[in-house]
Amino acid sequence: MYDPRWVALSLCLGGKTFHALLTHFQQDLDAVFAADEATLRQVRGIGLKTAHAILKLDLNQIARRIEHWMSYGVQIVTWHDPLYPRRLKALEDAPPTLFYLGTLAAVDQHPAYAVVGTRSPSSVAAVQAAQIGGVLAHRGDIVVSGLALGVDKLAHTGALSVQQGLTCAVLGSGILNVYPQQNQALAQAIISRNGALICEVAPDAPVSTPGLVARNRLIIGMSQALIVVETGIEGGAMHTVRFAKQQNKPIYTLPLQASGNQAILNDGGLDISLLYEHQ
Repeated sequence: MYDPRWVALSLCLGGKTFHALLTHFQQDLDAVFAADEATLRQVRGIGLKTAHAILKLDLNQIARRIEHWMSYGVQIVTWHDPLYPRRLKALEDAPPTLFYLGTLAAVDQHPAYAVVGTRSPSSVAAVQAAQIGGVLAHRGDIVVSGLALGVDKLAHTGALSVQQGLTCAVLGSGILNVYPQQNQALAQAIISRNGALICEVAPDAPVSTPGLVARNRLIIGMSQALIVVETGIEGGAMHTVRFAKQQNKPIYTLPLQASGNQAILNDGGLDISLLYEHQ
């Protein structure tokens, strides 16, 4: 069971600062909320602005917001909950709280692969994205992606084309504010097929560029490897590549002419065929 105070703090702080705060106060939320500004600022990562934000937290308001979110089916899992994805716990900045719609239990019961790429794939990459999603789902793996247009959507759809195929979408917006709106039907299909929509921001939060970038580390954190279908060297998928390197996860890509694919291969990335050969 979650504590509303935990949720309030997790929406106010980044993962690293949150964990530093709880460590400083020996996991005692009563002590956190009894602390004054000077005491809070003793915690690494907490300056004047953040200390004031903590002191101004309205727990009655957050309780009402939680009740509102839950009326729409939102479920909450905190870092200490058995349902919290095991792979995510390895992240130094693991989100203290996750919000989700659907079914989260399967995440730790199957291998999971992140599949990402450009929003405007070539015809070859589009076919490959759907096929990769289908192949992974057919062998019982979970396809993890970001619900974006293009490769993400095709990978999710490919997984759902397989009977009992599982896929999860990690959003850069709140799960009650699906972005892009064109993928609302896909989001509902993921939920209805025992998958999940997941976010670390408030469930009703709008999309933001920082949110879209930050969710990429969660896509990788939930997965054992990354598959980049197609991307330019400046594409958003390269953020995911960076997070995969930071987390020491294998990176696979297709031998296409896209500048991002070539950069990945030249930097030690693996040809997608190797993933299939080792199964």
